[in-house]
Amino acid sequence: MSRALLLLLLPLAVLAADAKKPNLLIILADDLGYGDVQAYNPTRGRIPTPHLDRLAAEGMRFTDGHSSSGVCSPSRYTLLTGRYHWRTRLQTGIVPLWGAPLIAPDRMTIGTLAKQHGYRTAAIGKWHLGWDWPIPPERADSFKEKPKGAATATGAHRAVWQEVFARPIGGGPVTRGFDTYFGTDVPNHPPFCFIENDRTVGIPSEFLAARLVGNNQASIQGPALAGWTLEPILPALGDRAAAFITESAKKPEPFLLYLPLTSPHTPLSVNEEWKGRSGLNLYADFVMETDALVGRVLAALAASGAADNTLVLLTADNGCAPYVGIPDLEKMGHYPSGPLRGAKADAWEGGHRVPFIVRWPGKVKAGSVCDQFVQQSDLMATFAAILGARLPADAGEDSISLLPLLEGADRPVRLNGVSASIGGVPALRHGSWKYIPAPGSGGWGKGGDPSQPVQLYDLANDVGETKNLAAAMPEKVAEMKALLEKLIADGRSTPGEPQKNDVAVVRFPKPATPKTKAGKKTK
Repeated sequence: MSRALLLLLLPLAVLAADAKKPNLLIILADDLGYGDVQAYNPTRGRIPTPHLDRLAAEGMRFTDGHSSSGVCSPSRYTLLTGRYHWRTRLQTGIVPLWGAPLIAPDRMTIGTLAKQHGYRTAAIGKWHLGWDWPIPPERADSFKEKPKGAATATGAHRAVWQEVFARPIGGGPVTRGFDTYFGTDVPNHPPFCFIENDRTVGIPSEFLAARLVGNNQASIQGPALAGWTLEPILPALGDRAAAFITESAKKPEPFLLYLPLTSPHTPLSVNEEWKGRSGLNLYADFVMETDALVGRVLAALAASGAADNTLVLLTADNGCAPYVGIPDLEKMGHYPSGPLRGAKADAWEGGHRVPFIVRWPGKVKAGSVCDQFVQQSDLMATFAAILGARLPADAGEDSISLLPLLEGADRPVRLNGVSASIGGVPALRHGSWKYIPAPGSGGWGKGGDPSQPVQLYDLANDVGETKNLAAAMPEKVAEMKALLEKLIADGRSTPGEPQKNDVAVVRFPKPATPKTKAGKKTK
């Protein structure tokens, strides 16, 4: 073949190579419990989830899949970066209202990785990882005011809102690996408006109506568009996702869509079509509406002709929230955590063992079940393996490729992993062993024996974490404690060059506060 002909054929070869790269669709449900999906909880689940069940039937259902935290912001950080959130400043809790970006500007994300390999990338939904809000310091108090009840915006409020929301907002998704973004940063927090790329869609001019605050609706009053309501949010995300998929399927390059849904997290803004459909409560109705939206997105994917070349991952950021009525649901026969102990915010399994389903036609065997331990941090290394990419030493430090499991292997790919409670209490896995260096759940869960400062469970025989073996197995406790310290000190949990954590990582059990001779705690 002549050199001239080779040069002519090279662009066609590049396009052909791109065509073989799978599209990547990551659907992240918000607060969807392990037992809320029928495929995971057939005997003690009462919420119909036909679309999620079908996705599981068409792909691989992981029974031991985990988020890095029992709450949302930290889990999102880890999913997008392949690095544990507790290596950052976010040692406890979530990114606060008007908080700064958690993902460093030079930190690789799955979006960054995909873009480096010719992908079109989009994020549609809940971000909750912080922005560089351009709030003038001298008027921050007025801007951030959180009134209660029937509040009326003043001229001063409107002036500072106009100034801030008329400007680009830095540090968001379009600066962290995504070509485009559309969503409501946090649906139950201000600003109550959509954000597109780095601009609000409209300028908030009123405080959110008091009737929309509390009772599992919005959490905080704050700047809102006039007439803003909560029910249209989820359908709007479905509209945008379907449109992006339809448009992208016509392009020569592959696409990555990160779709972090706002549901079934509060606000429980269920649309009329779905109210009462579950026969249980509003949360269960919202799970059904979420299931239907996933079905709609998958239908758009099928209609686009791209489904056969698309890897779809569906998972959740953490377990079901106790405040949506878990005790009442259990009385009616539905157990949102299935056989697991605890729920959202906990270091117990119900806090972070979540639905984890992968469909990849022609690659992943339909109807398969994998019982191996995996984490959401593993997306980075998995996508890198699929793309034939080698991650730099300072990217995906806690990410391990799941490709062998997706291809049918049934052997462990990761031996250890860490998930944390809302209070920062780590839950360390090593094989089937689980170590929690604190009493209780570390979160909102009730129970636990304060006289037992650490917990040790064998999940292979006790997935419900009913028998604490710490007192009977001090050698195993010491082994787990040493492993946790190594994972912290190395700055990574995967083989490779040691890295630095962003901050000094808090250790557990926390050392006791020293006391004075009078028996009083020192400050």
